[in-house]
Amino acid sequence: MTDVAKTRSRNRLVNTHLPVQDRCPMKTFFQIVSVVTITFCLLGRASAQDPAKVAPKVYKVIFNNDRVRVLDVRLKPGDKSPMHSHPDYLVYAFNAGKARFTMSDGKTKDVSVKAGECQWRKAESHAVENVGKTDIHVLNIEFRK
Repeated sequence: MTDVAKTRSRNRLVNTHLPVQDRCPMKTFFQIVSVVTITFCLLGRASAQDPAKVAPKVYKVIFNNDRVRVLDVRLKPGDKSPMHSHPDYLVYAFNAGKARFTMSDGKTKDVSVKAGECQWRKAESHAVENVGKTDIHVLNIEFRK
């Protein structure tokens, strides 16, 4: 066997003993990127959940059991609440006000309420901003399944 043949044979033996990630660096890179991406997505979703946790100055839990949770919600003009989620819920307005809802897909919708009005809302994730000139004071009555 020539010196070149011996070197090639030795290199083949060495390379077959390398861990898979050393033989396929791009595959390993994509696996790492995938895990990091999934982790950030899950963290983002988890942090966008409970309004009483993401905005405790805005949302106060005043009743909670296995069937319903009642949130006392107060926003001064210009106040914002970060992205959060609600199950199906009923909103009761103590006073008139105007809020801008930014949905999880980025679309916005301005909603006006009158004092004493009730609104049914399907489960959703949104951020909220008081875009009116008056304080907003509502009760969110969340229904558990």
